[in-house]
Amino acid sequence: MSKPNRSVTVGAIQTSYGHDLKTNIAKTEALVREAAKQGAEIVLPSELFQGIYFCTRQDPKWFATAHPVNEHPCVLALKKVAKELRIVVPISFFEKDGPRYYNSIAIADADGEILGIYRKSHIPDGPGYQEKYYFRPGDTGFKTWATKYGRIGVGICWDQWYPESARAMVLQGAEILFYPTAIGSEPYDAALDTHLQWQRAMQGHAVSNAVPIVAANRIGLEDNDGAEQKFYGHSFITDHRGELVEKFGATDEGVLVHSFDLDMIESYRADWGFFRDRRTDLYAKSII
Repeated sequence: MSKPNRSVTVGAIQTSYGHDLKTNIAKTEALVREAAKQGAEIVLPSELFQGIYFCTRQDPKWFATAHPVNEHPCVLALKKVAKELRIVVPISFFEKDGPRYYNSIAIADADGEILGIYRKSHIPDGPGYQEKYYFRPGDTGFKTWATKYGRIGVGICWDQWYPESARAMVLQGAEILFYPTAIGSEPYDAALDTHLQWQRAMQGHAVSNAVPIVAANRIGLEDNDGAEQKFYGHSFITDHRGELVEKFGATDEGVLVHSFDLDMIESYRADWGFFRDRRTDLYAKSII
């Protein structure tokens, strides 16, 4: 008798956030519970859900909101929920490591244990996204984790624009990629809406790596002491062919949930030969 194929159900959260930490954690927890109620086994909140996206301007007061992984309120709260519901939650948090600060993810497995952390590798620095003031470039390298429901990889926001990030994680065996995000309007051009480019970049990663992708963004207009930013949502789940199988619009609030057959996807990936036909000998000669 043949074994049934391995399957996993994933979820993504889309909502708005304000200045109060406890309120933001409670809102995130409620949506995680809703996703789990709908069957999700791995649930992704968006980037830095502890509060407003503070990187719209430079202010040293925000460094006080960073904490070590084993002390951060978001990590402590969501790992308890992961254990209670027997789900996996990649938890975004502002990390303090001695005198160093990072934009990080802690992976809470279904028993509530933290499998490890990933620190954001690509740090943007431009109008509305002044992250280099707050965060050191990550030093963990790209990582994957063998969770209860499959091996996952997680990149953070700006990481999602780089095909190298996705490829590095899939080469390490990632079966699904997750990207918590905080992205929206551009202060220098109010008419510029990049949500289609944002989605297409990750759809391309899905196609060329034959891997499903889950992206969770926030929504709403935020005011950071006069620096306003409107976040455009459009969270989505794409399958291994790059098709948007679940998606939100710019103002929807709630959860997206979708199931995948991991064994079928593994067979599909092998059939397409992307990893068989790579020419790393030539790439090394071409990279400057």
